[in-house]
Amino acid sequence: MAKNEEYDYVERKRLLFFGLPWTFTVYRLKEDMLNVKSGFFKLVQNDCYMYKIVDVKLERSLLERLLGLGTIRCYTGDTTDKELTLLHIRHSETIKNYLLKTSEEARLKRRTVNMLDIGSGDIGDIDDALN
Repeated sequence: MAKNEEYDYVERKRLLFFGLPWTFTVYRLKEDMLNVKSGFFKLVQNDCYMYKIVDVKLERSLLERLLGLGTIRCYTGDTTDKELTLLHIRHSETIKNYLLKTSEEARLKRRTVNMLDIGSGDIGDIDDALN
């Protein structure tokens, strides 16, 4: 897990062949932003602010567990990518916990509140139940 003075975490997408980092995809995490840089001939950079990350899921297949890798899926409120996937990275559990913690802190800092619609009925159903 490489640390850079500008980024908190820098990880590289790895092949499932012995977990070697022979790909051109780099994931960089800061306190306020997730950056995905991929490609060799055509370079593509995708940024997502931490406060837009709503949920994080860690997936580890048997081969990934044997190689010490994992895949993290970030569900976001971003318009370009609703789901960002960090494929086959090392220290996946540590990075997942970092993403959860910093995204929650960023939402609190920006005072961004997510509201979930828990009920399936309308207001009339509640009034009928009370009477």
